[in-house]
Amino acid sequence: MKTTFRSACSTISRSLNPNPPSLSALHGPRSTVVAPLLRSFRSRCTTRAPPFRVLSSVTHCSSAMSGGEAPALPLEKQFEDFRSQLEDSVSLRERIRLVVMEIESTTRLMYSSLLLVYLSRPLPEVLDKAKAHIGTLKDQYSQLAAILRECPDQYYRYHGDWRSETQTAVCHLAFAHYLETGNLLLHNEAGEKLGLNNSQFGLDIEDYLVGVCFMSNELPRYVVNQVTAGDYDCPRKVWKFLTELNAAFRMLNLRNDFLRKKFDGSLSLPPSLPLHRHAHIEAHIHHTCTNNA
Repeated sequence: MKTTFRSACSTISRSLNPNPPSLSALHGPRSTVVAPLLRSFRSRCTTRAPPFRVLSSVTHCSSAMSGGEAPALPLEKQFEDFRSQLEDSVSLRERIRLVVMEIESTTRLMYSSLLLVYLSRPLPEVLDKAKAHIGTLKDQYSQLAAILRECPDQYYRYHGDWRSETQTAVCHLAFAHYLETGNLLLHNEAGEKLGLNNSQFGLDIEDYLVGVCFMSNELPRYVVNQVTAGDYDCPRKVWKFLTELNAAFRMLNLRNDFLRKKFDGSLSLPPSLPLHRHAHIEAHIHHTCTNNA
């Protein structure tokens, strides 16, 4: 059966290919079989487009850019400049901090002098001790201005480092001015006392207004002390002053910020109504004014 099947396959193969290659031709020399195949493969490769033509164009563009324009700043050089600038800023803030600490110390001494008014000390004596620190404050702000001149147009970048101390200084100056004159210390007068009358280094308006709000918190305590000492006309004067100050602040379009919060905590309510923070003091003032009307 197998022999019959093989003979049938051989007959069909001859009919399809009457001149089949011999076995020796298939196993002949390498050049007779492989060489035509290599020639065919080479001809096909030469007819195709170069596979790396895009890479050559990219190389050409990069060489043109390097030759036509300046190279970009290296990443290391850029961050080295950043490091130098940050170190200079830290050094400058440290110098500012040292001066601000001296300002804070001077304002504490000035406030301790003003506290003598609650001990029924003579008013001229109290004012003389408080005013003795104004010259020191002016010198310290001059030192601060000299430091800021090293970095022009950078006032508001470092302003927050001495903002709180300036507001406290304005508060004490305004309180001393009220004790002496019975009037409000104006913005330009406060700037003159502190030496902050320069356009490049001046007294910020918000710092002045916050300091005035702080000063108004001292007046109820001062009134009670004066009434206890027998000065029954003091409540009426303070009442009038706070009413005018309240009306003046209401002319401002205050936003919902730190100044607005300070105003709400000290001057937002009409003086005819007792402030919730000083209800017992305001009631005492109102009772005293009624009895002496």
